Amino acid sequence: MIRRHCLALLALALSVPAMAFAGAPLKVVATTGMIADAARQVGGDLVEVRGLMGPGVDPHAYRQTRSDIVAMTRADLVLWHGLYLEAQMEDFFHDLERKRSVIAVAEGVDKSMLRAHDDYVDKYDPHVWMTPALWREVVVEVQRALTEARPEAAEVFAANAQAHLADIDRLTAYAEESLSSVPDHNKVLVTAHDAFGYFGKSFGFEVLGIQGISTQSEAGLNRIGELVDLLVDRRITAVFVESSVSDRSIRALIEGAAAKGHEVKVGGELFSDAMGEDGTYEGTYIGMLDHNITVIAGALGGEVPDRGMDGKLSAGF
Repeated sequence: MIRRHCLALLALALSVPAMAFAGAPLKVVATTGMIADAARQVGGDLVEVRGLMGPGVDPHAYRQTRSDIVAMTRADLVLWHGLYLEAQMEDFFHDLERKRSVIAVAEGVDKSMLRAHDDYVDKYDPHVWMTPALWREVVVEVQRALTEARPEAAEVFAANAQAHLADIDRLTAYAEESLSSVPDHNKVLVTAHDAFGYFGKSFGFEVLGIQGISTQSEAGLNRIGELVDLLVDRRITAVFVESSVSDRSIRALIEGAAAKGHEVKVGGELFSDAMGEDGTYEGTYIGMLDHNITVIAGALGGEVPDRGMDGKLSAGF
């Protein structure tokens, strides 16, 4: 029923021609905030970007709304992540790509660099934005998609992309310096779901999520019990909540550890599947990762600047 309703809306919206014309900004719709930011960074004044999923929105469970369908069918270019992140929307995108330019920008990442999905055979962990080295590949794919849509602006897109990639490389250097200052025995990152696997692999952290790669996986009592025992046995003192996931399971860990005489605190709130508020530094990709890096390193005993890489974080650690 839902699929038939979406197809009906799609057919209706496609009867209205896209309004792009020479000189007007390229109308781009992006699913996640991270992709929307990449499109704005690369496209600059030549693009008008609408992001579908705002702060605190979980892309694993998101379904397109009526207004989303209208926006996407009237866009010049639709950018979605792929790698089974927007699982509830995949059929819609495959229908739409027959009529519009629709690009899954993370599908271009070299598969040898990806982690296997823990719930689905032949699928991959989609959280590639968690490490700047992988996100570079997505930015390059966004540049390619914008250039194909507006080839006369290729030089502008290339220059903007290079500037943004330089910022990403600087972020990588900041991450390596800050996270290497965390004592080795503290390099354990406990979060609500397994969104930080690439982060852990890149920066030498053991990552333990209560839920799996998708927030749609179940957080069983056995898993919570195992992690409580681990917190107690290894004397881990900080766990992290996520902005787009309920903190209920994390609170259960803290209470379970307390019942065994071990105090665990919330080390901070991390941005996992969504960025910060629009218009803030944390509402950009650089700011999102700067926040995560600074909070993780600071909470686990590392040395970090009070307000992050460039002193732009909205709250000091």
